[in-house]
Amino acid sequence: MEKEAKIYIAGHRGMVGSAIVRALKNDGYHHLVTRTSTALDLRDQSAVKDFFAEERPEYVFLAAAKVGGIIANNTYRADFLYENLMIQTNVIHQAYVQNVKKLLFLGSSCIYPKLAPQPLQEDYLLTGTLEPTNEPYAIAKIAGIKMCEAYRAQYGCNFISAMPTNLYGINDNYHPEHSHVLPALIRRFHEAKVAGIHEVLIWGTGTPLREFLYADDLGEACVFLMQHYNEDQFINVGVGEDISIHDLAYLVREIIGYEGKLRFDTNKPDGTPRKLMDVTKLHALGWQHKTSLRDGIALAYQDFLKGS
Repeated sequence: MEKEAKIYIAGHRGMVGSAIVRALKNDGYHHLVTRTSTALDLRDQSAVKDFFAEERPEYVFLAAAKVGGIIANNTYRADFLYENLMIQTNVIHQAYVQNVKKLLFLGSSCIYPKLAPQPLQEDYLLTGTLEPTNEPYAIAKIAGIKMCEAYRAQYGCNFISAMPTNLYGINDNYHPEHSHVLPALIRRFHEAKVAGIHEVLIWGTGTPLREFLYADDLGEACVFLMQHYNEDQFINVGVGEDISIHDLAYLVREIIGYEGKLRFDTNKPDGTPRKLMDVTKLHALGWQHKTSLRDGIALAYQDFLKGS
């Protein structure tokens, strides 16, 4: 990827997209093309067609998506399926039409079957039933993977896909109902600390195991993959180790300085029992994450305080 190349980052205001922008700038790329969702609705086929015809980017990072936690995914099932299918279909197709040199599509670890063997290897895709609560989102992401594979096979497009593990970091979503588990914990403990609340309720049993990657590490991984990865099969991006929700909650509690008690609500859904990525392929290419979970949570909390 040439330093002077024209690079389009779809979803540049989101947590992942903004991390990719920071990584590109840090590596000396400066000819970056971005559009807010107000200026360009990626669900609009005609608008996306006109944008690509006008800008003609050479490289595309497809980080735009409708995202949310368990409750949001399960509540807005049609929206998650429709909007993500439209966004990725429009961008991937126009990247082909306008002869984009390379495109990176970003998915999610939820593409894997709910009870797949651990750690999750790339070959496990479509070998079992998905987690029901986020099935629409997962199906959309699987369609994106297969679309990149199909355009590569039929048209020779250099379209690749990367599947990151659970993410957190700068520009995360801290909505009380629609956020993911780690930002939800940060917000809950902070508000309890400020309000002097003596107990915080945590959803689920605390037993599920989750892997967490700091978003700026993912941004660097995306730039690395754009430079070094050209295979048909998608590639996992993660840290290769996980932590229980119980231990995560106590770690966040410690970092924020909340001194009250924790109570786990076993009536709330746990989701998938475990989601640990096998990152053997990524490590073999020479990339590993830099930010520890403790350091990353501290950085995320500082970012949360700026916006609170």
